[in-house]
Amino acid sequence: MGSEPQYAKYPNLSLAQDIFTLTNASATQTSRQTSLQKLQNAISEHKMAPLYRYLAHPSDGILNASGEGTTRKPSIPNSRRPNGAASMVARRRGSGTFDFPWDDQLYEKLKAENEDELESFQKEEDEAEEKAGETEVQAARGKRAEFWARVGDKEKALSSYEAVFEKTGVLGTKIDLVLAIIRIGIFFGDRLEVKKNVDRAKTLVESGGDWDRRNRLKAYQGLHLLTTRSYNLAAPLLLDSLSTFTSYELCSYSSLVVYSVLAGSISLKRVDFKTKVYDAPEIRAILGDGEEKLSALSGAAAAGPGAGDEEMKDASSATPTPAPTAVNLTALGSSTTPQEVEAPVDFTPLAGLVRSLYVGNYQAFFLALAAVEENFLSQDRYLYEHRGWFVREMRLRGYQQLLQSYRVVGLGSMANDFGISVDFLDRDLAKFIAADRIPCTIDRVNKIIETNRPDDKNKQYADVVKQGDGLITKLQKYGQAVRLRGSERG
Repeated sequence: MGSEPQYAKYPNLSLAQDIFTLTNASATQTSRQTSLQKLQNAISEHKMAPLYRYLAHPSDGILNASGEGTTRKPSIPNSRRPNGAASMVARRRGSGTFDFPWDDQLYEKLKAENEDELESFQKEEDEAEEKAGETEVQAARGKRAEFWARVGDKEKALSSYEAVFEKTGVLGTKIDLVLAIIRIGIFFGDRLEVKKNVDRAKTLVESGGDWDRRNRLKAYQGLHLLTTRSYNLAAPLLLDSLSTFTSYELCSYSSLVVYSVLAGSISLKRVDFKTKVYDAPEIRAILGDGEEKLSALSGAAAAGPGAGDEEMKDASSATPTPAPTAVNLTALGSSTTPQEVEAPVDFTPLAGLVRSLYVGNYQAFFLALAAVEENFLSQDRYLYEHRGWFVREMRLRGYQQLLQSYRVVGLGSMANDFGISVDFLDRDLAKFIAADRIPCTIDRVNKIIETNRPDDKNKQYADVVKQGDGLITKLQKYGQAVRLRGSERG
């Protein structure tokens, strides 16, 4: 394993979640007050004057739509909003706003303390240039970069990290600097910055990065793909990170479990879903009942006769979903990065979603999906934006899974299996059928749904004909070009 990771302490991404919670209409009043208190304490403790202004300034703070301390509501054009501001806060419908208290005296005090700290960094760098070597100078520059990341000044933090990167020759340190830049982009919701530097980190890691940094980059890349709705690409990276996770500066282990399960549930084929999610020891240790947790932790995860991709079970024969208790995951994994004490997480809705989807208990599946939307999708800043899409795609997956086992299904019977009305099922299926997402037709007269199983042989034949036509067209154009050039030579 390579050297210990550097520049991993700041920015504190949990504060970005607190900022999101303050503007989230789905969050409880208690959680909003807790996030407000935590944010105010962090601003005072870490002297975060730039972040305080960015959030709370009466005229252009992203949390103060009402302009506290002014006599009128300021109108801030979208073009003047800081980049990423829309991604830091929940997009709420309605006119409700949240006012983050602004205190001029506090801001001036924090600003003065920031200036004193910067002077000490400059003095340390000047002394290092006169009396010490390049290593000490770089250390002083690194402190200044971490300072800007700590106080929440995005632009100065990025430029400072880039300056340190340009003067650094050690590959491990370069990777750590790029990972720090990625976290700044994640904190402020700048996806373009994150994407650019994820690609940059991949290039550095492939040029000789050590095992630990390779694994840390998997989690970074998986989280970025999750925020861009690329769940199919995020799933393998996040699931692979579960057994080797040390990136606590990025997210908590419980959050990684949630992201991995959700990404795997929506994107993996049934066989892969069973092996990588339903039967995965790391996930069973969290989502399973008492016996399953014990067997998973002891390495004896079940893989008996039911390990294959068996036929779908009927809802009436499905076993009820167990109710796992809340789990505290702070102690799981190993990392030298300081970790906050993590509140216990109730994984019951998530466990119910996984189990009911696999065993085919579709009524329980829809109930669990609603609970997952309420408790996870609507509360997490990375999941919130795509929650509607996720719920819709999971409904589609449930429909597809049931219909693929039958040629003809009664409309009322299917509606009863999912615990919904016939009219809702008709409207919901119609959207997916119109979009060619489900190969079936609805006969309302006879009250049945008839599946149209795709003929693989005919599809392959059609593909060959289509590709052959394209090839013939290209060859004809090429032949004409060759003849034209030949006549020119003549």
